Amino acid sequence: MRVLVIPPAAQRDEESIQMLSAWIAENGLHCTLNVGMWRETGIDEPAAWGKLLADVARHIGGALKEQTGANAVAVVDSIVRSFLDELGEPTTDAQGGGHAGAN
Repeated sequence: MRVLVIPPAAQRDEESIQMLSAWIAENGLHCTLNVGMWRETGIDEPAAWGKLLADVARHIGGALKEQTGANAVAVVDSIVRSFLDELGEPTTDAQGGGHAGAN
């Protein structure tokens, strides 16, 4: 099993909240999601998840720029195209809604 480190900022901040954990296991994607956290605070849940996913895409762009010299904007554009293609014509069957995380 390969586990990622908890980011230093999350370790320092006693109020930090894990929102998403994603694993490739048994030939598929398995997630734990902290669904409902935003709704409980009066924030539009789907819109907030959209912003989180956009931030994740930008983090991936920045990481690939750092590691390979890739153009971060081009990476994000590629992620968006792939995301929309996959939503329109799924190549895998996403079953279930993930597992609710602890609040």
